[in-house]
Amino acid sequence: MVNIQQLSKWFGEFQVLKKLDLAVLRQEKVVICGPSGSGKSTLIRCINGLETYQAGSIEVDGIRIDENAKTLAKIRKKVGMVFQNYNLFNHLTILENLTLAPIWVKKVSPKQASTLAMHFLELVKIPEQANKYPADLSGGQQQRAAIARSLCMEPEIMLFDEPTSALDPEMIKEVLDVMINLAEQGMTMLCVTHEMGFAQKVADKIIFMEGGEIVEMNTPENFFSHPKTERSRQFLKQILHHSNIE
Repeated sequence: MVNIQQLSKWFGEFQVLKKLDLAVLRQEKVVICGPSGSGKSTLIRCINGLETYQAGSIEVDGIRIDENAKTLAKIRKKVGMVFQNYNLFNHLTILENLTLAPIWVKKVSPKQASTLAMHFLELVKIPEQANKYPADLSGGQQQRAAIARSLCMEPEIMLFDEPTSALDPEMIKEVLDVMINLAEQGMTMLCVTHEMGFAQKVADKIIFMEGGEIVEMNTPENFFSHPKTERSRQFLKQILHHSNIE
């Protein structure tokens, strides 16, 4: 589904991604973790063309990502993305937020788009919020609406960039439950997250990044019980200790 070879990217003179290789199979769930500044978010932003890269290659479902507008349009029909900060349009209702892209990008009729939107609002368990505005919803509800909005484009792969990091602790579970449900339905997923319980439950493989490189790629079982590198061990110790304190 995703094939990345020797991917490199610079911000000015700073190299943020260093010759990364990664293959993601259809229906595979991949969790990407690592310290702040390790290149995790940049990696997934390259996969849907939000960031350009300078060397190597990325293919999504056989389409090579480049800066061509037609290529990017094709990719974005296949790839859904959920950000830290919901990115909903505040002046539109939740239903209008969800129907906008299907109507304008996929040329779906407004009636069809509304039916699709309500289907996905049911899936994320907030159909009663359809006619409210984003400001009327909790953070967890807004993030679930953002996931539903991505699903309205019927993507073949979903990218999540720390989708729970802006949420209060009690709202995190409701968003993770939606993501677990998606995973169980067979959605191909790449998730940048520090939610290690979610990683253990859902991931087929875990990638640990540091300094723009993939330091470790492992099964959840082996990553948590037998991490390959000292750096992975340190990271797990810190993050699991932090989780226990919370």
